[in-house]
Amino acid sequence: MIDLYSLYERMHDNNIMLSFKGEVTFDLIDSILKIIEGRLDKMEDDRKTMKKVYNILVECLQNLCHHVDSIEMDETMANMNRTAILIIFSDEHAYHVVTGNYIQNENVTPLRSWLDQINSNTKEELRELYKKILNNEQFSAKGGGGLGFIDIARKSGQKLLYNFQPVNTKYSFFSFQINIPKQ
Repeated sequence: MIDLYSLYERMHDNNIMLSFKGEVTFDLIDSILKIIEGRLDKMEDDRKTMKKVYNILVECLQNLCHHVDSIEMDETMANMNRTAILIIFSDEHAYHVVTGNYIQNENVTPLRSWLDQINSNTKEELRELYKKILNNEQFSAKGGGGLGFIDIARKSGQKLLYNFQPVNTKYSFFSFQINIPKQ
């Protein structure tokens, strides 16, 4: 039997506010946001930090809901279609939002390039890039023009941390983390 108490203790010691694995739906997003809002009310005194964490979490959840690639099922990947993972935790210096989802290998290079471009910009350059995309109305078939990642970088003031781990010839697992400093 699983040692649930040890798992509980590890989660408590690592200040995990919420962890989830499964399909992200709009109803789930609403529930997660309510849970985190309640926990932030108890944990965080600075309203500006609370708002940043909340807004960044909204963007991360929308990315998971809109941009998770459906995977073709085979026996090695059963029950993983549109599956994602979300972990929110804190330490003495920051809140951390970590997501993970499957992505088609053909989408890895463009996404990596986009994230690198965002990370290479200054705060002012990010603001200009955001305005440029809005003004040019350059939106993808899934509804965004990369604005979510720009918004996350702008609101957090931090670099976007990410990794692509190959799973097989068709898919990789995209891990994303953003750290929101405490005031």
